[in-house]
Amino acid sequence: MECAGRAEAAAEQLRLYRRDPGGWRGCRSTGEVAVSWRPSTEFAGNLYKGEGILPGSPRDVWECIKPVAGGLRTKWDQNVKDFEVVEAISDTVSVCRTTTPSACMRIISPREFVDVVVMKQYEDGTMLSAATNVEHPLCPPQPNFVRGFNYPCGCFCIPVPGEPDRTELLTFFQTDLGGYLPQTVVDSFFPSSISGFYSNLTKAVKALKA
Repeated sequence: MECAGRAEAAAEQLRLYRRDPGGWRGCRSTGEVAVSWRPSTEFAGNLYKGEGILPGSPRDVWECIKPVAGGLRTKWDQNVKDFEVVEAISDTVSVCRTTTPSACMRIISPREFVDVVVMKQYEDGTMLSAATNVEHPLCPPQPNFVRGFNYPCGCFCIPVPGEPDRTELLTFFQTDLGGYLPQTVVDSFFPSSISGFYSNLTKAVKALKA
């Protein structure tokens, strides 16, 4: 399937995840996010869901998370070291390369991900960023990174009716980190990583409004 088609399929898959309440098991809850999981149907791992309300308008939240060159995410997301647009396929679809730093006291070494990403806006004001892994001739595996693979994943920025300065952020993470990691490390990494994502994003949104 060509890149734009893969991106559209990922967006559709996220819409299905959003509508399907079955099988989720809670694994972490903070004042900012509730994290749950269920087995992935895409690979031999888990699909994680994050649900939280952020103290900013959907546009402010989107400004912090939108997947564009020179965007804010590398400044606040501790799991994103570098983000580059490899090829812009259209105004809303692009192939991107993301690198991550080491994590879990260096048990998880730096990773790289190559994804096709699509951005959408719906009539109710909801904004979506959806991604899935793709191969690209300009992105051969790099020697200092382990190549990981994202399966359909992304973020919904959803307006809260009657509260223009609040946003429901619904996220789905579905990542094969690659390499040879103990399953216990992977299972502990994602819930804490997602809660950190919401905590750091909350701070970034407040800073943007200040």
